[in-house]
Amino acid sequence: MSAYYLGIDVGSASVRAGVFDQHGHCLAQAACEIEQYRPRAGFVEQSSDNIWSQCVTAVRAAVSEAGIDGEAVRAVGFDATCSLVALNDQGAPVSVSPDNDDAHNIVMWMDHRAIEEASEIAATGHPALEYIGGQVSPELELPKLLWLHRHRTDQFERAALFLDLADFMVARAIGDLDGRHEPERSVCTQVCKWLYLAHEGRWPEDLLERLGLDELMSRPAMQGEIRAPGSRAGTLSSEAAEAMGLSPQTVVATGLIDAHAGALGMLGEDPEGSLAVIAGTSACHIAFSREACFVPGVWGPYWGAVLPDGWINEGGQSAVGALIDHVIHDSGAFEALSRAAEADEVSHFEWLNRRLAALEEERRDELTRHLHLLDHHHGNRSPLVDASLTGMISGLTLDRDLDALAVRYLATLQAVSLGTRHIVETLNAHGHDIKRLRLCGGALKNARWLKELSDATGLVIELPEERETVLLGSAMLAATACGDYAGLRDAAAAMSATAQRVAPDTTRRAFFDAKYRVYRQMHADQLRYRDLMKARGN
Repeated sequence: MSAYYLGIDVGSASVRAGVFDQHGHCLAQAACEIEQYRPRAGFVEQSSDNIWSQCVTAVRAAVSEAGIDGEAVRAVGFDATCSLVALNDQGAPVSVSPDNDDAHNIVMWMDHRAIEEASEIAATGHPALEYIGGQVSPELELPKLLWLHRHRTDQFERAALFLDLADFMVARAIGDLDGRHEPERSVCTQVCKWLYLAHEGRWPEDLLERLGLDELMSRPAMQGEIRAPGSRAGTLSSEAAEAMGLSPQTVVATGLIDAHAGALGMLGEDPEGSLAVIAGTSACHIAFSREACFVPGVWGPYWGAVLPDGWINEGGQSAVGALIDHVIHDSGAFEALSRAAEADEVSHFEWLNRRLAALEEERRDELTRHLHLLDHHHGNRSPLVDASLTGMISGLTLDRDLDALAVRYLATLQAVSLGTRHIVETLNAHGHDIKRLRLCGGALKNARWLKELSDATGLVIELPEERETVLLGSAMLAATACGDYAGLRDAAAAMSATAQRVAPDTTRRAFFDAKYRVYRQMHADQLRYRDLMKARGN
């Protein structure tokens, strides 16, 4: 009988379920929206009950669409955003909200209520911070826990259990939330978001004591075995199996953070020579290494966060797709673009890409030779680690037509590509050896973006055969957990394939080398402008 695996991805706005075969082919997938609650500025919350019920619905729909018997699903793998779930000693939701609604029991990854707590933790200079790139983001779990401890002490004390969302999904699936067990957790979630030192197998207890969070060590909140992604966590509880229409013998794997599942899904046979780029609204860059690489401005090194026998570093760009959209929509020519694209029955991007090709044919020169953009409109996450930075543009004219918009759009594609080059060069300068980019996300839909990225970095881009790499990564967890593959490296090699390669145009190398020098100089100039204004007391 054929073997099938379920990959389940809990994103920010939806739960998706995909059915995969042993070769990594997706037979069917389904998605269900999940709720977000915003009780205050900077607060973003969710409900674990809402997410679970929508997960069940998505699973049933995907299995039905695949046309298979639920009994044929051998294993399930979960990935999720790095959000914090609060539960009582019976596994019921405990409010994390200022509105005291127990249904609102998840502090989302994007919630920024704990900015001050993050800064306070960073100011300790504790050695454990070296393993998260020396940075402390409010997206991590310890700042969120410290905020709850200080500002919602009542709810903090009511919560017997705090879990990362991926670990909650696994525990809920196997029935480990009844107070009789200490739920297992993933190395991925704990090392990346909780400051667990996986390479030493210990918590930084002195830091927790300094923060007043040491009581967590004696509560289920930070207990339970921490296991490698793709380990066998258990089998579906009878309740979960019945709800999903699957067998109680279905194996459940230890999970991953969603971006890391995407990296696993396009890993291939040479992870240490590749940079996994998950490029959409923002971008995440995951680099693998056999030895620990301490890279300034880049998170990590994290031991065992994806593969159990290696390290990763994680970089990122705060705005890529979001910046491209902003530049297009911010133009006075946007309405004309919309009309033109609608008339030609193509997307805005495709219309602009075609127009760029025509302009290049006419002018026989690089269109952005004297138009330069710095892509720090939403700050810089890596490697500069400066959220206060802003965007810049040099070379503006009074032109307001579609051609001017097309060229500005091209300059934006090049800027975000040069941002990736900056990250790659920083990684390689500190121990990595990146030879290629493996890409997934929204960038796959834009051929011109791929060309600029390859030419700007000078690297070959490999595009996966299966575009839903996050779901595929979770399916790989499942296939490994049930024993169909000996390990995640084997599953990645067998279940992922490259559909297309984009090679850099070497004739543009000198152009992009010059463009990159301008890109770096613009950042230096921005800092110089700040100094000039400070000198005047402004």
